[in-house]
Amino acid sequence: MNFRIPRGTQDILPENSPMWRYVEQKAHDLCRRYNYKEIRTPIFEQTELFARGVGDTTDIVQKEMYTFEDRGGRSLTLRPEGTASTVRSYVENKMHGWADQPVKLYYVGPMFRYERPQSGRMRQFVQFGVEAMGSDDPAIDAEVIGLAMDFYRELGLKGLKLVINSLGDKESRNSHRNALINHFKPRITEFCPDCQQRLEQNPLRILDCKKDRDHELMENAPSILSYLNEESKKYFDRVQSYLGAMNIDFEVDPGLVRGLDYYNNTAFEIMIDGAGFGAITTLTGGGRYNGLVEEIGGPQTPGIGFALSLERLLMALETQGVELPTETGLDAYLIAIGEEAKSKAPSLLHTLRQSGLAVDADYLNKKMKAQFKAADRQGAAYTLILGDDEIAAGTIVVKNLNSGEQVNVSIEEAIQMIIENRQRKGA
Repeated sequence: MNFRIPRGTQDILPENSPMWRYVEQKAHDLCRRYNYKEIRTPIFEQTELFARGVGDTTDIVQKEMYTFEDRGGRSLTLRPEGTASTVRSYVENKMHGWADQPVKLYYVGPMFRYERPQSGRMRQFVQFGVEAMGSDDPAIDAEVIGLAMDFYRELGLKGLKLVINSLGDKESRNSHRNALINHFKPRITEFCPDCQQRLEQNPLRILDCKKDRDHELMENAPSILSYLNEESKKYFDRVQSYLGAMNIDFEVDPGLVRGLDYYNNTAFEIMIDGAGFGAITTLTGGGRYNGLVEEIGGPQTPGIGFALSLERLLMALETQGVELPTETGLDAYLIAIGEEAKSKAPSLLHTLRQSGLAVDADYLNKKMKAQFKAADRQGAAYTLILGDDEIAAGTIVVKNLNSGEQVNVSIEEAIQMIIENRQRKGA
């Protein structure tokens, strides 16, 4: 039987894994600078967590989750996103009682959604996200947005566009909700079945419908900005003021929505403008979710966060021709000549690796010429040649594969020479 990879998944082969490590390390480093701490949650959770935490009217919950029963009859689901699990951990571990507030967390890990695989969208994908819980200061909204923008910029992406909106507080949203119902209800039968169902449940999600986005009622639908009360207006003004002070360009788009009931005030997306990237240009979505912690059983706690797909990020980097400075190649390749040298090669390799060097050697009894070719193929900076003369003298031949120069030095001197060369390259 021939086994094949499941649809919507991918093997990340050795030639590509350095890029993944690089962008993941960039996420770790950036979050360290912003003082966000890493959290790692289970791959699967109780299904009800996502019904509550993501929203039982969303496509994710209704159509895209991988759900199964365990042997005890409990309904479990592979996590489709990271926020619900992070908030569950926040509540379960009573992080609201920690001395340092707000609690600032981030995660990098696989998520699972049963959707039609397409460019940049997989059924198993890797998500980087941050969550800040415990503060309703507009400054932390700007901080979260700034972190997301820095991530893309520091990786070298161009043509980024930040779009923001305010969904208002509960009072503002209720006023807007009623206006939307009154606007769409007389002609709701002209919309898709999903939108018809959303009318009473969550009319805001109608504005995010892809099927009916060209309907004339969409163009003149009531704007949330017209229904913001004074407190919500002031909040949104302060977010914009902070972003301006941080020299982060943005565009206010009243049509940008987050359809879940607990989302409020700040909502944002980061898009990319570039030919060849495809019709869907959004890289990141985020927003404030005052109410989610309570929904999952915790105390009243404000929060804000974002999540992004590393697959879409890497596709954007490739489209723009951005080459990441990934470390590849060996520090040295050991060539042992003669039986005695071959018998000493394993211990010498071990010594070299314990010194922090990336070193390999031949295990197929290839001729010397083939070993030099292997060293070149694997990007070795040096070859280390060990023969009878070198064993007798307690030395080794070090050949620089770039310049062709070679010297005969002690093992200790060879190690120091290679380390100093690597440091110069990294400077």
